[in-house]
Amino acid sequence: QVQLVESGGGLVQTGGSLRLSCAASGRTFSNYAMGWFRQAPGKEREFVAYINWNGGRTYYADSVKGRFTISRDNAENTVYLRMNSLKPEDTAVYYCAATIRDSTLVAPTEGFYDYWGQGTQVTVSS
Repeated sequence: QVQLVESGGGLVQTGGSLRLSCAASGRTFSNYAMGWFRQAPGKEREFVAYINWNGGRTYYADSVKGRFTISRDNAENTVYLRMNSLKPEDTAVYYCAATIRDSTLVAPTEGFYDYWGQGTQVTVSS
């Protein structure tokens, strides 16, 4: 029912910035909370950021807090992840995910989400 397509990944140097986008299908996009996850080579997928249905509540992993900003534009059916001060350890495939639920407590759990995008590669050179 909900299709998610990430874009905006690429190759940047340490200290640079990127803005990832996740375009969602469906006229009910505004009813969904959204999350960003990432998976680095040889590592398990980890939580990055969360935003509720109207953008009033956000939650970040400690590893990205202060550097990354999640936002959404419901009129455009799009959620964003602005990444500043990028480090080589940020290199990963980044996934967006959607859930009809709303909880910052459970947001870091993969099972909380109902729909996932295909991922977009972010590579930070040292």
